[in-house]
Amino acid sequence: MTDAPIPFGKPMLDRPVFDAVNEVLESGILVHGQVTPAFEEAFAARIGAKHAVAVSSCTAGLHLVLFVNGVGPGDRVAVPAMTHVATAHVVELQGAEPVFVDVDPATGNMDADLLAAVDGPLKAVMPVHYLGLPCAMDAINEAAAAKGAFVLEDCALAVDAVYGTKKAGTLGLAGAFSFYPVKHMTSIEGGMVTTDDEELATQLRKRRAFGYNRMLGERARPGIYDVDALGFNYRMSEVEAAVGLKQLDQLDGFMAARAKNAETLHAALSEIDGVTAFPLEHGPARSSFYCLNAVLPRDGSVDRDKVVDGLKARGIGSSIHYPGPVPLFTYYSEKYGYRRGDFPVAEWLADQTISLPVGPHLGEEGAGRIADAFRAAYDDAR
Repeated sequence: MTDAPIPFGKPMLDRPVFDAVNEVLESGILVHGQVTPAFEEAFAARIGAKHAVAVSSCTAGLHLVLFVNGVGPGDRVAVPAMTHVATAHVVELQGAEPVFVDVDPATGNMDADLLAAVDGPLKAVMPVHYLGLPCAMDAINEAAAAKGAFVLEDCALAVDAVYGTKKAGTLGLAGAFSFYPVKHMTSIEGGMVTTDDEELATQLRKRRAFGYNRMLGERARPGIYDVDALGFNYRMSEVEAAVGLKQLDQLDGFMAARAKNAETLHAALSEIDGVTAFPLEHGPARSSFYCLNAVLPRDGSVDRDKVVDGLKARGIGSSIHYPGPVPLFTYYSEKYGYRRGDFPVAEWLADQTISLPVGPHLGEEGAGRIADAFRAAYDDAR
């Protein structure tokens, strides 16, 4: 019997999730109900933040924080060169300029020394916890403070990641999380913003719903409200929140499986000549184990496409994080004039890494299968 393929990611959905969704559907209250606040409260407690605000996506959360803090034309916001394009897009959408910072070759995270060396003022700094390993937040916060900038963590891959005694999402003014289907936990789509700033949380809740001065349950008469500020339609539905709540109940098990799989795979890759893997711990940072990046020889002597094809032929899904530095994508390179060679570390990671799955969908033997398949694919490609 042939082993079933292992996809890069897979949402872990079971009967309690389906029952929770049905309960919401049968209630007839699909937005503005009590499930979303319950999810917010539970997530804030999990992360260790005073407030959590549910939104329609991590991108929406990042955008809202910039919007509420008045980031706009003439402002500059530091973002890492190696990230999902959403991190930079939200800066552009506010009419501000993203200032791209190359990354640390040991971790793929924003290089704090390069951030400190950025010329000119910054309105905000947006560190991204690359693949779930927290950035060097002490140094980043210090550099941001020196420039008068607030810090907004992109925690899209960093649920439960730890830095010292605190979790990602509590290391700056705010953090934004993603619940996309193949993340650590899902709400189908959706995201969450965490913060200890009560006024920021109040404004985020208001601006995610058009700028209403009264939420649905606060209106003395149905349909009567005022709008005293600009806002968006960035709300999370009750269905999504119900899925998120049940996933949060299961997160301990999901994370334990991820840690075990990542450690098994990391040990196996370390035995392959010429291959390295990004660390699961680095200084005070401990990863959330989103995936594991295998790093091929920097000289390009091994064809990555052949390795990826070899994995696919053996039933192993993989991914690339990310296909290129954001400033070299056509939109940004044409607008700002960036060229190949401007971000050497990010360019190297884009060219010579392969992201391997470590999620709970691997089962008991999955990590070993992936290690064997990678070793064979790598040997074939040499």
